[in-house]
Amino acid sequence: MLLRKVKGKSMQSLLTKFSLLSMPMAALNLHVSARSNDQILGPPLSHIKGLVGSSGSRGYCSGFVAGVRAMSSGKVVRDPECVSYLSQREAREIDEILMGPFGFSVDQLMELAGLSVATSIAEVYKPSEFNRVLAICGPGNNGGEGLIVARHMLHFGYKPVVCYPIRTAKALYNGLVTQLESLPIPFLSVEDLPLDLAKSYDIVVDAIFGSWDHGIPRPPFDNLIQRLAALRNLNQNEKLSAIVSVDIPSGWHVEEGDLNGKGIEPDMLVSLTAPKMCAKKFSGRHHFLGGRFVPPSVAENFKLQLPTYPGTSICIRIGKPPQVDISAIRENYIAPEFSEDRAEVDPFTQFQKWLDDAITSGIKEPNAMALSTAGKEGKPSVRMMLLKGFDKNGFVWYTNYESPKAHEISENPRGALVFYWGALFRQVIVEGSVEKVSDEESEQYFQSRPKERQIGAIFSKQSTVISGREILHQQQEELKARFSDGSLIPRPKYWGGYRLKPELFEFWQGQPLNLHDRLRYSPEDVDGKRAWKIERLAP
Repeated sequence: MLLRKVKGKSMQSLLTKFSLLSMPMAALNLHVSARSNDQILGPPLSHIKGLVGSSGSRGYCSGFVAGVRAMSSGKVVRDPECVSYLSQREAREIDEILMGPFGFSVDQLMELAGLSVATSIAEVYKPSEFNRVLAICGPGNNGGEGLIVARHMLHFGYKPVVCYPIRTAKALYNGLVTQLESLPIPFLSVEDLPLDLAKSYDIVVDAIFGSWDHGIPRPPFDNLIQRLAALRNLNQNEKLSAIVSVDIPSGWHVEEGDLNGKGIEPDMLVSLTAPKMCAKKFSGRHHFLGGRFVPPSVAENFKLQLPTYPGTSICIRIGKPPQVDISAIRENYIAPEFSEDRAEVDPFTQFQKWLDDAITSGIKEPNAMALSTAGKEGKPSVRMMLLKGFDKNGFVWYTNYESPKAHEISENPRGALVFYWGALFRQVIVEGSVEKVSDEESEQYFQSRPKERQIGAIFSKQSTVISGREILHQQQEELKARFSDGSLIPRPKYWGGYRLKPELFEFWQGQPLNLHDRLRYSPEDVDGKRAWKIERLAP
């Protein structure tokens, strides 16, 4: 990839005007985009004002406040119009800034982009159902990203194949090819590609060239693009390959999209840095933004409105999720069999083993459990709780003794717990009687909690109606002031723990084709001693 050098005077003026030199380097993990063949033609920087700030800046939501506000607490940006769309010139200018004084190298940005695309694909297309991947790579930076996508897809459990018709002599690309060949990932020539791509591959990654600003695509990519476009014209009864385009569908204009209406219609578009103007014409089911977090300083200086990536995610869905027939959602569970000879004799020991597996697997809140109770009228209710301890005597949690669940337990001291560890395809049901733990046990746990949580237990009259959130903040501040001297915070009498004493366990392990393993433990007397009988239940 060739990038035109930027005149030092223009760049220095730009950096001075917008105080970019003060930004943290980690903030600027944006991405090289708006390709044309294997070059990026750098225009003058005079148009940067369209990106950094006037009210006429294109692609920005009205009412945008300087700085970043989280636009989504999950992995979906609901309103695609509230995301910045970049023109071709704006995208190039950002690239020049990144690869100029900020010192980002092409391989750094390319690796980030390739990983973002691969992760986005894995978010939608599971390897158990979409395993065969063909990455068609051009000679430019789009193609390099396609090579990186193939490497990550292999590590994610897919079977990638690469078509890389025109190889460049640059060391960066030679290194990527060497990596793939050593794994090994097969390379196919254009002539070796099967005639029917749809029958041979579940996913086709379009990492060819991106935009074409100076005429039609050259051979052999013109034919490859036509073949990808033809996949949309298959008979509805034929299986289609999912087409995933990197940043810009190949053959599309950066700003105008598919000009003749006969180009590629990708199922997924993974935009990089920010969506390009052509992404507004994208009508596929899955649009993702790939990259990393953009901190407030970048958003404030560039007025670049992007969603906040949740947690450690490197990709985020843009727009509304696709309409899905929930009756057709199925997961083919792949897990070791849970047979009687592998089960522990004691259900508490078995539960500890599975809880340890959930903790070490990295599942968030592995101690989360659904607690089901019912009052004297038999009307059931359920809510999520956190397990705070368990032993041979039972499973313990803490709550408000004046809450609805506490009233139900006082009327009907029985309950059921459900632990679900989806990443492991496991579920545990525990049923039994419920009783309060001792005051000493509640006191000990209460004093072990952080002071902020102790205060929260005092002022929260759980499940009662309040006029607004500000009431909570006011009460919280009042109590913080009262105990600011470090004095012991007393446990309120209406707060404490419960213990469910198990009378039945069921361990469920998902298996292929719904042939799930279900082992039930129930108590029985053996020679006058309590033991646990293990029975297999039909799935």
